Amino acid sequence: MMHHHSCGPKSWGRHKHWHGGHFRIPVNVLKTDESYELFFATPGRKKEDFKISVQGDELTISYKRPKQEDTEDQNWVRYEYRLVSFERTFQIDDTVDPANISAKYEDGVLQVTLPIKPGSIVPSQDILIA
Repeated sequence: MMHHHSCGPKSWGRHKHWHGGHFRIPVNVLKTDESYELFFATPGRKKEDFKISVQGDELTISYKRPKQEDTEDQNWVRYEYRLVSFERTFQIDDTVDPANISAKYEDGVLQVTLPIKPGSIVPSQDILIA
């Protein structure tokens, strides 16, 4: 479908690691007749901490973890999770209308809508399984 993570048959989301981690935020991609819908499960975050930008044919979605208070002086009995920063980049092809990309954050899910330009033909092909 897509190589280096693009929207509209190129690729679906290369990622960058911050803080030396190996965390890759998963994405679900739904194609409708009108758009591609990207869904990121990102509970516990604030919408202000996300950054979504388009530069050329690349859509970048990132989250920079806000500086947290030092937890060493707190009496945590167990500390198994923390919010980590991430960045995913998607290459947009010419079927996507970049001027009308929109996003919403609700119930821990970031949804990014990539509208398909009216009249665009989204390539489709069957793949032979060897």
